[in-house]
Amino acid sequence: MDLNTEYDIAIVGGGPAGLSAAIYAARGGLKTVIFEKALIGGQIVVTADVENYPGFEENMSGFDIAEKMQKQAEKFNAEIKLEEVKAIGTEGLCKVVETSNGLYRVKSVILATGAHPRKLAVPGEEKFTGRGVSYCATCDGALYRNKIVAVVGGGDSAIEEAIFLTKFARKVYIIHRRSKLRAVKIVQERAFKNEKIEFILDSVVQAIEGGDFIEKLMLYNKKTEKISELPVHGLFIYVGIIPNSELLESRVEFDEQGFIETDNTMHTDIPGVYAAGDVTHKVLRQVVTASSDGATAAFSAEKWIEENKENFPKQA
Repeated sequence: MDLNTEYDIAIVGGGPAGLSAAIYAARGGLKTVIFEKALIGGQIVVTADVENYPGFEENMSGFDIAEKMQKQAEKFNAEIKLEEVKAIGTEGLCKVVETSNGLYRVKSVILATGAHPRKLAVPGEEKFTGRGVSYCATCDGALYRNKIVAVVGGGDSAIEEAIFLTKFARKVYIIHRRSKLRAVKIVQERAFKNEKIEFILDSVVQAIEGGDFIEKLMLYNKKTEKISELPVHGLFIYVGIIPNSELLESRVEFDEQGFIETDNTMHTDIPGVYAAGDVTHKVLRQVVTASSDGATAAFSAEKWIEENKENFPKQA
């Protein structure tokens, strides 16, 4: 394939981390491109109301926030290409990005490919995502004040988020497929002591039902083999998170769950390759932390390019 064009920085992924990186890189005078295979904004676009992003007194939809970030990036002349990145290779100090539309030579790459929650794969899950089904209590918990919600999962994240949800909901059910939780003991004890939490063990969600929004869950008890209904207003699913880290699989350092390891400048162990947002090993996955990562990655990449400018081939 012929080389399409050359850039200083290529950002893979158009979510908050990628858009933030583009804003900082392009504003810094670097020729910047974002490659996004699907929809600009990433997972945030399915969030109906965002009320914890700094600077917005009124709730905004995830779509609106992503749109504003995109316009800001484009204002600084960042290019956005709706092309899927197939592979990333090296050419001396440069990187070659292969997309569905051709090849691009760049000086630095920022991986902002995000992550996606592991799903239950049951009827109604897709239909009610954003309308009762959520994968982030920190994002959406406050929308369920004085309502009834359920959490699926038995690990640390599920139980910690269930406890968090009791700040808002009047009742929180924890549904777990086994007879014992997997969360650490101290977290379990906190949940057991919380009067708002009720446990439904040895059970799985078979279906999610409702009209415009969730109304009830169909549960299957693995011991009794009986099916029951559970009326709820919301369902929070915590059965795992899967990083979108396939592009550089086995070529960068990962943690045991497959998230990319970086240093505090967001640099991976490949020179000139950075990572930002949900694809990285981190404690909190929110729009604000993704945006912070993107800014740091872009700033660091700009500095790295400047430090190595004499070693790059002159662009045609």
